[in-house]
Amino acid sequence: MAKQVTRFICQKCGFESLKWAGQCEECKEWNSLVETVVGVKKRRDPTSSRLRGAGPIKLSQVKSQDVDRVKTGIGELDRVLGSGMVPGSVVLLAGEPGIGKSTLLTQLAMAISKRSGLKAKASRTDLDKATLYVCGEESPEQIKIRIERLATKREGSELARGVAEPKGNSLSFLSETDVDEVVASVEAMANKPGLVIVDSVQTMNTSDLTGMAGSVGQVRECSHRLLKMAKELNIPVFLVGHVTKQGSIAGPKVLEHLVDTVLYLEGDKKHTFRILRAQKNRFGSVDEVGVFLMSDKGLIEIANPSDVFLEERQKDVPGSVIVATMEGTRPVLVEIQALVNPSQLAIPRRVGTGVDQKRLQLLTAVLSKKCRIPLGEMDVYVNVAGGLKLNEPAVDLAVCLAMASSFKNKAVNSKAVVIGEVGLLGEVRRVSHLEKRVKEAKKMGYSQVIGPEQVRTVLEAVRKLST
Repeated sequence: MAKQVTRFICQKCGFESLKWAGQCEECKEWNSLVETVVGVKKRRDPTSSRLRGAGPIKLSQVKSQDVDRVKTGIGELDRVLGSGMVPGSVVLLAGEPGIGKSTLLTQLAMAISKRSGLKAKASRTDLDKATLYVCGEESPEQIKIRIERLATKREGSELARGVAEPKGNSLSFLSETDVDEVVASVEAMANKPGLVIVDSVQTMNTSDLTGMAGSVGQVRECSHRLLKMAKELNIPVFLVGHVTKQGSIAGPKVLEHLVDTVLYLEGDKKHTFRILRAQKNRFGSVDEVGVFLMSDKGLIEIANPSDVFLEERQKDVPGSVIVATMEGTRPVLVEIQALVNPSQLAIPRRVGTGVDQKRLQLLTAVLSKKCRIPLGEMDVYVNVAGGLKLNEPAVDLAVCLAMASSFKNKAVNSKAVVIGEVGLLGEVRRVSHLEKRVKEAKKMGYSQVIGPEQVRTVLEAVRKLST
């Protein structure tokens, strides 16, 4: 056994130091250096054929191969992945605790297992095999309870989409946290699984390293071995990843570089909407997003998010404006609400929920200067109904009109949708995908568009408020 050696490793970027320091020299993060045992117990023979490799090959020797994507059975997940899963790919799914990561992967396992349990057809894909669920955080009994609950709730529902409790041997569980045992179990299976789900990668460890599970070295090495298994056996692998209190994915940054796709499931726990975004995707675009509704039936796909976000809207109310925003390449109509009220404080409040706080202060200053609306002694509250977070500048004009509508106590036309970026000079600028936004608004029944083609300044838009 090799002599154990300790290093101080940054939990943020993986930088190694011989001694402790308050600040990481690499990423400048404070109090991130943690003492970790890095001694390796066994070594491999560097002259073995497995390590030597086959040597370089020329471009002309590389065979072209069409990648057959496999549908997951969950349309919103397929949209984010890029029309389905790629065999041999490794997908990292991260999100806040309790946001629905395990629920989504359980539904994925149920959908794939349901398909593989059907009668064999003439043409079958590589994924029409058993699904292996590696239980690192939960026991198989706990996961079965969730499967039975989801299957019972979805039974007889139009939202079930064919998802039912898996039958027979279409879904297998492996209660193991040793990554070497996981790889050995998969390699020993006579019929290789069509999908492997590891929940979670922070619970995996290898006996070759003496650090504890979840440390930088363990997460990096376990991810590398799972990636190697996926590539060699051509099996898609889903990894569940934890996040830190700052919201970033826990573990070294190299974890995100190793995997092929990084998905992030976000949403407010006080609301039922969940947004699935792709932060990295080697086999597709990162512009697509998936919209889900969390319910007792699990995560339900939302085909038309605009209907859901606007179903509780009150019409002809001052301070309410409809904006066409873009979630990936999909236009979504949401309601922006504003409340302007005389302040009792020396410094008035500027509170934004779902919008950028600094952008709200900037737009408040533009309204005061260019439209001569005295907001200096007013508290301003802006909220995006439904819990959605909007970060694009195309919502600027809608925020301005909502604040002006609340201040003047005049409602914006209930059939109007507002689109546009606002500059410091009060001008209204064009935004991307304007045609898509207008088309979605007209499809939802909004006949009037207030945007850069209709108004040139914020002052012109404020004058369009109904009497």
